Amino acid sequence: MSMSYPSQIEIVPLAKPPSCDVTVPGSKSITNRALVLAALGSWQHDCTLTGVLRSEDTEVMVAGLRQLGFLVETDWPTVRVRKHSGDRIVPNTTADIDVQNSGTTMRFLTALCALGEGRYRIDGIPRMRERPIEDLLLALRECGVNAFSEARNGCPPVVIESKGLTGEGAAIRGGTSSQFVSALLMVAPHNERGCLGFGIRLDGPLVSEPYVRMTEQMMLAWGATWRFDAPTRTYTFDFDSRAEYVGPDEYAIEPDASAASYFWAAAAITGGHVTVRGLTRKSLQGDVAFVDALAQMGCRVEECDSGITVHGKPLHGVDVDMNAISDTVMSLGAVALFAEGPTTIRNVAHIRHKETDRIAALATELRKFGAEVDEFPDGLRIVPRPLSGATVDTYNDHRMAMSLALVGLRVPGVTVNNPGCVAKTYPGFWQDFEKLRS
Repeated sequence: MSMSYPSQIEIVPLAKPPSCDVTVPGSKSITNRALVLAALGSWQHDCTLTGVLRSEDTEVMVAGLRQLGFLVETDWPTVRVRKHSGDRIVPNTTADIDVQNSGTTMRFLTALCALGEGRYRIDGIPRMRERPIEDLLLALRECGVNAFSEARNGCPPVVIESKGLTGEGAAIRGGTSSQFVSALLMVAPHNERGCLGFGIRLDGPLVSEPYVRMTEQMMLAWGATWRFDAPTRTYTFDFDSRAEYVGPDEYAIEPDASAASYFWAAAAITGGHVTVRGLTRKSLQGDVAFVDALAQMGCRVEECDSGITVHGKPLHGVDVDMNAISDTVMSLGAVALFAEGPTTIRNVAHIRHKETDRIAALATELRKFGAEVDEFPDGLRIVPRPLSGATVDTYNDHRMAMSLALVGLRVPGVTVNNPGCVAKTYPGFWQDFEKLRS
């Protein structure tokens, strides 16, 4: 997707609190899962996806699937994954894929390639080469796949040499990223053991658990079944999965709850009210619970069948565990600057391994506005102080850019460097951001 962005954007404070409805684009998390699931069913079935997010991350996923031989037709926001010829789950036996800065694409395609019959290599930008993936590679090796880090440091580029998932299963750690678990779960029904049983055991803590629940719900829509033994935390896939794991003719993508957080946060910061259409408590996405954190800080949250509205009220600081909604940490960090008293964000150590070290980066940038920020290994404490404008860096991290821009809605003199990094998940963010002035 080609869009032009300036090198900097100055955020002009709002003349009055916003009163508006916003529709955000489709969920990146759901889009990339749906693309993989549709590809997995395409050995015998067409699938049409609607409401698909078009962004750098999703375009990279589409490109990667095409390199693997899947027939993906794009008419954004509709994408069709066509039935392909042959009886291999992954049509091509070789591919050299560049996922750029997309962590979901790296993890999901690594697991998908394990179903192939051949040799595949997946790489990305320099930051991607710093992001750990060894936990997933280790699990795939237990499944009979030769999956390894090319640099032997546990980070991309990765190489997958495979003849399918031939082992009995694996233990998978989800303490660094829940995407490792989701990636392995999505491919598990295509294991080679069939009705003999194939097991996936969760080993240790699991971060961002709602994203695994999202994966499970979407797999159910594609016809997957399994047994889960809670005491051993083990999923068992013991059926002829290829006959069942095909999926719907059509699947609709929800609006992105992480993207919605910026507009709900805008209402909190300015004392206005903003409705995000198309999201309800029934959403697959755990990040809808961001509104609960705002409610704890003093906002009024109103729900109806068509969306969720946040009404900004006087704010007070909170102490909150954000492990389950960690993509919204930066949004809450911006809101915390305008609260009475300190805000402590806990249990999000894993976000140090995102597009940037989000704990360190957020602390650095919030201090530029004048806030007092204490950084912990797993979070930070934000103490509001008199605020002033600043030029903030975004670390090529889309969520840093969108969150830091919120401060400029009330504080004059805020300039955001590299605003184009929003293209990763929300190319039209700056245009939608202007709707707060309507």
